[in-house]
Amino acid sequence: MSSCCGNFSAIFRTRSEPVVMHSLIYLPLLFPVPAALAARPLAARPLAERLAPWLATWLLTTCALALAALSCVALGVLVVAGLVRLPLAALVGDWSPATVRAGDSVSKIEAAAAGALLVAAVLAGVRMLWRRMRALAAAAFEAACLPGPGQLVVVDDTVPDAYALPGLPGRVVVSTGMLDALNDVDRKAMLAHERAHLACHHYAFVAAAHLAAACNPLLRPAAAAVAYTVERWADERAATTCGDRRQVARAVGKAALATTHHPARRRVPEAVLGLLERRRSALHGAGPVPRRVAALLAEPHTYSPPLNYPILPLAAAAAVVGASALCAFAAAHDLHLVLKLAGAG
Repeated sequence: MSSCCGNFSAIFRTRSEPVVMHSLIYLPLLFPVPAALAARPLAARPLAERLAPWLATWLLTTCALALAALSCVALGVLVVAGLVRLPLAALVGDWSPATVRAGDSVSKIEAAAAGALLVAAVLAGVRMLWRRMRALAAAAFEAACLPGPGQLVVVDDTVPDAYALPGLPGRVVVSTGMLDALNDVDRKAMLAHERAHLACHHYAFVAAAHLAAACNPLLRPAAAAVAYTVERWADERAATTCGDRRQVARAVGKAALATTHHPARRRVPEAVLGLLERRRSALHGAGPVPRRVAALLAEPHTYSPPLNYPILPLAAAAAVVGASALCAFAAAHDLHLVLKLAGAG
C-alpha cells in the first residue's frame, strides 16, 4: 500500500510500492513555525539580534520565501491526491481508480481543505504582489515628479520627516522640520541612513518578506523581523559612512523625539522606507527605536569569511528549509509512484 503523502526513504527502496507515511506532507505546512519563533523579538536571542543586519535580512527573506513556496507545494500535492481519486480524472489519465484508492490515503475532506487553503494563499499572494507593485510604481512616479536633478529633495514642511523613495533614480526626501530638529552631524547620519535604503534595495527585501507572509500567515513574525533588520542594516551603513556609531544612535533618538508630537501628514506609498519606519504597512511591530539605539551602542557584528560566520543559525535555517523540501519532494514522488502503478494496472 502507498500514500501520496510521501516518504523520502521510499526512493531508496527496491519495493514496487512506496511506504505509507501520511503525516510527512503536513510538515512543510508546520516548518514555518520554528522560523517564526526564531524571528520574534520576544525570543531569547532573535536572529535579528544574533546576526549582522545584512545577513539576517538575507537569511530571513530567503527562508520565508522558500518555506512559503514549499507549503504551497505541499497543499498542491494534497489537492492533486484528491483529484486523482475522481472517476473523471482516472478516465482522462487512463489509470485504475481501484489502485489509486488503495494507494492513496488522502481523504476527500483533506483534499478539499487543502484546496481551499491553496486558493486563499494564492489569492493573498497575488493581492500582496499587486499592492507592492502599485506601491513601487507610485513611489517611482512620485520620485520622478519631485523637483531638482539631485538625489536629495528638501520639502517645505514643519513636520519632521525623512524617507527614501525608490525609483529611477531613487530620491531622499527630507522636510525642513526634520532639518531644523537635527544639527549638521545628525543630518549627515540621517542622510546616510536614507541613502543606504536605496543603495541596498531594502524595499525589495521587505516586499519579498511580505509576499511570503501573505501566502503563509505563520511567517508574519519573519516579515516583521525583515522590516526591522533593513532599518538596522541602514543604521550600520550610516555608522560606517559617518565613522561614529554613537552619532548615528543620537540621530535616530533625536529624530524619534522630534516626531513624537508631529505625526506625518503626507500619504506616501507603502514602498517607502524612513529613518523611523513610521508609515502604515501590512505587518506591524517592525523596527522599535530603543532596540536600534541599543544595537548601535553595542559592539558591531564582524565576520571574517569563510570561517567566522555564525554556523549554528545558518545550519538551522538550512536544516528547516531542507527538511521541508525533502518532505514535499517525497510526497510528490510517492504520488508519482501511485499513478505509475495505477497506470500499469
